[in-house]
Amino acid sequence: MSRGQHHRIHAQDRTQRSRLRVAQEAARLMSEHGIRDFHHAKLKAAERLGVLDEQALPRNHEIEQALREHQRLFHADRQPQLLRERREAAIEAMRFLQRFEPRLVGAVLDGTADAHSAICLHVFCDDAEAVSLFLREHGVPVEAQTRRLRLSRDEQAEYPVLLFAADALPFDLTVLPHDALRQAPLDRVDDRPMRRAALAAVEMLVAEEDAPDELERMLAAVRR
Repeated sequence: MSRGQHHRIHAQDRTQRSRLRVAQEAARLMSEHGIRDFHHAKLKAAERLGVLDEQALPRNHEIEQALREHQRLFHADRQPQLLRERREAAIEAMRFLQRFEPRLVGAVLDGTADAHSAICLHVFCDDAEAVSLFLREHGVPVEAQTRRLRLSRDEQAEYPVLLFAADALPFDLTVLPHDALRQAPLDRVDDRPMRRAALAAVEMLVAEEDAPDELERMLAAVRR
């Protein structure tokens, strides 16, 4: 191996180690400080570690993987319970909002939700004010914001967002037109259409979580 090849391999290895360190620190910041934006967590982690080389910054999917590992190592006793709590609350909210064809998105769907995570739903109505009016008529005070979503690599648009709390859990509703049911906005992690789940799919997720417990109860009964 030539000296040049040796230096190149050494540099690549150093860059890879830096990417891993930044991803792990970004995951820690997201888990412990409630940072939900991958890009912000990445830049903050790089600043804390003194990493200036852009090539040493991890991609979003690397941070997501590090976040899952961080939760497995440091929050295995609590995070599954927090996730389950939010999925059950999502089911109740989706039943309540059924006329707006809600879809669950984000951390509660992908399994990385923690104590800082809101329950994020996409709801569909060509009149965004109708969703806000529906909530207020049912005694739910809402805070209105807007959110920019990427529809393709070159196209973005702003949509109304309604924030509220129920049973001390935060909810985040993005109001999209009915046409958006056909094509989801791009995911912030991998730039692919965002994963979304209808009510039946979320109910199935929770049922699957119950399956190991039910199996354990059956085995315990057999042992007795």
